[in-house]
Amino acid sequence: MTAWISMISDAEADDDLLDALRLARTPHGTVDNVMRVHSHRPNTMRGHVALYRAALHDDTNTLPEWLQETMASYVSVLNDCAYSYANHWANAKHLIGDDARADAIEQAIKNGTPEEVFQGRELALMQYAHKLTVSPGAMVRDDVTRLQDAGLSDGEILEANQVIGYFNYVNRLLNGLGVTTDGDTVGYYANE
Repeated sequence: MTAWISMISDAEADDDLLDALRLARTPHGTVDNVMRVHSHRPNTMRGHVALYRAALHDDTNTLPEWLQETMASYVSVLNDCAYSYANHWANAKHLIGDDARADAIEQAIKNGTPEEVFQGRELALMQYAHKLTVSPGAMVRDDVTRLQDAGLSDGEILEANQVIGYFNYVNRLLNGLGVTTDGDTVGYYANE
């Protein structure tokens, strides 16, 4: 567990924090540092868990999971957030299921050239993610119209917006508190 602020261990936690930690446990049975960094304020941990699961792991989302994880990774590259990138690129690569394709996508998002590997809906989403991340005050209606014209439904646009917004939030939380992956199990599918 490493961050620039202290993180309370399970052994030192009071009942309120233990309750929040139970909610934040991963399928691996651990609490990742991204959640444990909230240990001084269990209420924000609960809110973070709910937002994360709603934005990225809700059964009603219709965008492919690999694409959600790839958007998350692209936002994390744009924000220079090593923590989120490590976790969510591991997830994206697993879900893509084709190492050569995943390597090409990774290189393109690291280079800021998603047009080299994406087209249509996927490229439109990556362009939207880029602008919303680096120039949020410059967003205009046409940015959403381009997504609609690419064939995305309003529900899918909202899903993408929430994934992008969530990762802009969490990247700032992680970078602003110096949270590292030390002690974490990196990637949701790490043991598969």
